[in-house]
Amino acid sequence: MYTVPDQTGKTAVVTGANSGTGKEAARRLAAAGARVIMAVRTPAKGERARAEIVADQPGAELEVRRLDLADLGSVQEFADGVLADGKLDLLVNNAGVMAPPTRMVTADGFELQFGSNFLGPFALTLRLLPALLAAPAPRVATMTSGTAGYGRVRFDDLQWERRRYSANMTYAQSKLADLMLAVRLADVARERGWNLLSAAAHPGYTVTNLQSSGASLGRDRPKRSMLNSLTFLPKQGVETGAEPLLYAATSPDAEGGMFYGPGGRFGLVGPTAPLRVPGRARDTTANERLWARAEELTGVALPARV
Repeated sequence: MYTVPDQTGKTAVVTGANSGTGKEAARRLAAAGARVIMAVRTPAKGERARAEIVADQPGAELEVRRLDLADLGSVQEFADGVLADGKLDLLVNNAGVMAPPTRMVTADGFELQFGSNFLGPFALTLRLLPALLAAPAPRVATMTSGTAGYGRVRFDDLQWERRRYSANMTYAQSKLADLMLAVRLADVARERGWNLLSAAAHPGYTVTNLQSSGASLGRDRPKRSMLNSLTFLPKQGVETGAEPLLYAATSPDAEGGMFYGPGGRFGLVGPTAPLRVPGRARDTTANERLWARAEELTGVALPARV
């Protein structure tokens, strides 16, 4: 099991921290001494998760705050609160939605997966940069997916308004976009001389409620899809599934622009290993183009050079 290095004196934001890999990341960061802000859409669920962690770790320093990544107004409100606190050492972009059976939209009218999984985290990351850059060795760890390997960012129809909606391919697009965000942010940090490490991770086939909760949106019962029907594949629990993300977030050996995931069978289970970044996420021109489109869509841009 990966051991998180001492995080005493550090502040971390973990999105989607009420369950799954986010809850596990929050638990282990707090156990290592970090003050953890649990960013959750439903505060009551966050408080229950916090209580469970504190019951096992009485000294854990955890705070629940509301954040809805499908609402850019909520993103700004949350970010303003964190900026008011001062420095931020670690941002863990973990939250996401997977494979709703029909096309749905965010509060701002974006296709739900592209909006929640990419545009929301993009806006959050950029809004929190002043706090991150005030820290001595800040990091941004972004959760993507193995589906990024076959994903394609369709610049001519990012919101899937003109083509037939595909829950799987729309999800893959959003997770490829997350990987492109992590790589491009690492490039920006190098270009500007920031001591900021940006890396990406994927959990392999980790058993959480992500597979069922997304497929249940808008329906009384989940619809079976490729992403929630692969029951024959090797799978693992959140303790192992969260480790690539924790490695990207805390390991002294993690590197900017890198991609980490399970190194075992089919790349779905096992201990953390460095992975090859797919070609579409290594395309500098495409990464810059996606970043520019995200700035236009969210109205959030990089701060002035610092």
